Amino acid sequence: MERNKKLKKRARHSYQKKKAFGEAGEVLRVRTPRGREVIGIVDVRLGMGKSRVRCFDGKERLCKVPGAKKRRLWVRPGDTIILEPWEIEGDRKANIIYKYRPIEVSWLKKHGFFKEIEDVEEF
Repeated sequence: MERNKKLKKRARHSYQKKKAFGEAGEVLRVRTPRGREVIGIVDVRLGMGKSRVRCFDGKERLCKVPGAKKRRLWVRPGDTIILEPWEIEGDRKANIIYKYRPIEVSWLKKHGFFKEIEDVEEF
C-alpha cells in the first residue's frame, strides 16, 4: 500500500516536451521569424488586447493577440515579440504570434538578428 502512495499518478496525456533550454541555462532552440513575420518591441499597451509595436522593418503597427492565444500570451511594454502583418492594411496592423524570453533576446542579439537596427537599446 505504501508503495502505491510513493508512485505519482501521471497525467493521461503525459509526454516529454521539447527542451528549449539546457541544464546550465544555455539556449538550445529559439524561434526565428519565417516568411512575412517580423520582430518588434511593444511600445504601449492600448487596452482591449491591443498594443502599439515598433517593428524592425521601420514601421509602427497596431497589434492584437489572436483569440486562441489570448489567455496564454501576455505582453508588456518592452517585450520583444514576433508579429505577422495582416494581408489587408499590413503596414498598420498585425497579429502577435510569439513572445521572446530575456535569454532568447540575448541569443538573438548575439547571433545578429538585431543588426538591422543599430540601437536596439533605443527601444
